[in-house]
Amino acid sequence: MCFGPLKKLCHWGPLAALAIIKSISFMTAYCSNMWWPPTESVGGLLNSAIFFAFSALTLYNFMSAIFEGPGYLPTQWKPAQPEDATYLQYCNTCQGYKAPRAHHCRKCGQCVLKMDHHCPWINNCVGHCNHAHFTAFLFWAVCGCLQASVVLSCSLYRALNRVWYIYYGNGTEPLVVLSVYALIFCVFCLGLSVGVVLAVGMLLYFQLRSIIRNQTGIEDWIVEKAHHRRDPGDPKFVYPYNLGWMNNLKQVLNWTCDPVGDGITWPVAQGCDQYTLTREQQQQKCEKRQRTRMYTVVENYSGSWVPITKGWRVLCHPPFTDEPRIPLQKGNTILVTRWRRHWLFGEKIQNDGIKKRERGWFPRPCAVELVEGASYNEEDKKK
Repeated sequence: MCFGPLKKLCHWGPLAALAIIKSISFMTAYCSNMWWPPTESVGGLLNSAIFFAFSALTLYNFMSAIFEGPGYLPTQWKPAQPEDATYLQYCNTCQGYKAPRAHHCRKCGQCVLKMDHHCPWINNCVGHCNHAHFTAFLFWAVCGCLQASVVLSCSLYRALNRVWYIYYGNGTEPLVVLSVYALIFCVFCLGLSVGVVLAVGMLLYFQLRSIIRNQTGIEDWIVEKAHHRRDPGDPKFVYPYNLGWMNNLKQVLNWTCDPVGDGITWPVAQGCDQYTLTREQQQQKCEKRQRTRMYTVVENYSGSWVPITKGWRVLCHPPFTDEPRIPLQKGNTILVTRWRRHWLFGEKIQNDGIKKRERGWFPRPCAVELVEGASYNEEDKKK
């Protein structure tokens, strides 16, 4: 069992990431010693030194993103001016108000400062305090895996054509000798490194775009809804934190990766104030409550992510999100706020005095909408 600071590492995400980093680093170093030995040329020495620098920077920023953490809002936090509380949302879990740009993470169990998303690979949120370290981790990982892909590809080519070089080479080419197991592991690590370049490179692109726009992943969704809910003749919503790409970069990226500001008060664009975005959130929440529909559960649901008994349409069309699935029992009442063709998202109404909120997805066939003035019985289902 893990205790204290090591508890953050005892999760499949960090353990898998560390395994990938170490596997690629070990195999690349092993092949480099044969393909371009660092002891025989300046080029080989530079190649190895640059790769180990990439590997060290990747590992350092990865661990920093985990243990630095995103920065959390103090429990029962309130604004300095009591009248400003009317512009803020209240967090029932933390028993306090949410500061501008702060959101509650159900996995961390706390309100996170400038929350971007919860990343399973670092088993932590990406937020105000570790955004720079997380972005640096992605950047150095892509650089290191790009170099590893070249080294492993060339080494694999030399190893597969070793006999040709022995008979037809000029005798100066370095020979790469790989056993069967080493050859398999080399191919495996080559696939890992190429996969990291593609997948992590895409994630790095989205993070850089987020930094340049000074707009987190959650705020992307808020701004999109802000534009969508306005009529063509209404004034356009102005995102308050976009200060120009250069100033936006300076808020996150610097040589020390230290966060700028306290994570609560932010510089805003002209014509905006500290609560421009929070007021927009309140209006969106109000509209969301107006759209809420009440459903009653007619079939039990275990909360399984693979609901085989609910039909192949439900099974083959799951919501592409890591949000939870909630177990249901016949007779439960659900307040539904989001609809998919085969799934619904809602919050269970607790009638037993339990204060913990239960929200998540469940199959649409498990519930029917309650219409005012109408009742439901088993005969209705048969019809």
